[in-house]
Amino acid sequence: MVNSATLIGRVGKEVESAQANGKTVAKFSLATTESYKDKSGEKQETTTWHNIVVWGALADVCVKYLQKGSLVYVEGKISNRSWDDKDGNKKYMTEIVCSEMKMLGGKNEQSGEYKAPTERKTAADNIAREVQETALNGSNEPTLTDDLPF
Repeated sequence: MVNSATLIGRVGKEVESAQANGKTVAKFSLATTESYKDKSGEKQETTTWHNIVVWGALADVCVKYLQKGSLVYVEGKISNRSWDDKDGNKKYMTEIVCSEMKMLGGKNEQSGEYKAPTERKTAADNIAREVQETALNGSNEPTLTDDLPF
């Protein structure tokens, strides 16, 4: 059996972190967008939001380097959990428990060095599109390269 999720998207808000059982746990939302043409030929976009949970050393990296708008590649497993809120109502959440994360935005985006938002978005989106096309064409696993200090 396989339980696997692979996503490329943008971080929706600043990464939140806490300590649990002596390890860092980080949480953030990730937006993935799908483009398609409707019946009339007009371009449409649908955005899906994903809850991402990261543990340990990778969580520390997420806290240090990810920020709202960062473009990231995430791999992990799909996890469903439930709990009772303070009023006794059953709540449910689906999360991606991240086991691998790669930053796709490049040095300028990750270092905070200013680059015009449209330039930054275009360059990062081109990388994401290439990775997605590689994966969709059935070729070998996408090769992601980073100049990361770790």
